[in-house]
Amino acid sequence: MSHFSSRLFLRPLAEADMPALFDICLRTADGGKDATALFSDARLPGFIWAAPYGQFEPDFAFILADGDKAVGYVIGAPDTGAFLDRLDAEWWPYVREELKTIAPSRPLDEMALARIHAPERTKGWLLKDYPAHLHINIVEEAQSSGWGRKMIEAELNALKSHGVAGVHLGVHPLNERAKGFYRHIGFEDLSRDGNVIFAMKLNG
Repeated sequence: MSHFSSRLFLRPLAEADMPALFDICLRTADGGKDATALFSDARLPGFIWAAPYGQFEPDFAFILADGDKAVGYVIGAPDTGAFLDRLDAEWWPYVREELKTIAPSRPLDEMALARIHAPERTKGWLLKDYPAHLHINIVEEAQSSGWGRKMIEAELNALKSHGVAGVHLGVHPLNERAKGFYRHIGFEDLSRDGNVIFAMKLNG
């Protein structure tokens, strides 16, 4: 273990970490690499994949920290269907208002705006056995630190304590490293319909 990885630690999300969720999400939104140049508004990926978890599911959110600096997060929701319903009612209207004047000009703007204006719903076949979901991101300089597995374990323990039957997650199609990582720690590849999906049974 490097000196850098040994000084990292995992802690629960704090209210003051909301800006860090946006920052880390942006810096990992290109298949785990920095996507700053791909969005005209730095908040776009965070609005979709990070900030709502800090807002609505703080008990399932953990920060990987290097001193006072956040360098990663693992976030999740125990009931994906209920979480998405809440976003429809309380999150997306706010986000759309925030972004109403944005004009797409960077490579991933249109993709992000499409997801915000027409959010995807998780398929019923997946939610039946794997109702929870999670996201994990670590900035490039802190990747390969050995903390990814510990972060996933913390999230899985939180979900298990909540009585969740199973959890799923999506992976960027080109992120072969992530696919290998999830297989290695016991996730099953359930990819179908063009979506890369990994899942794990938790209770029962």
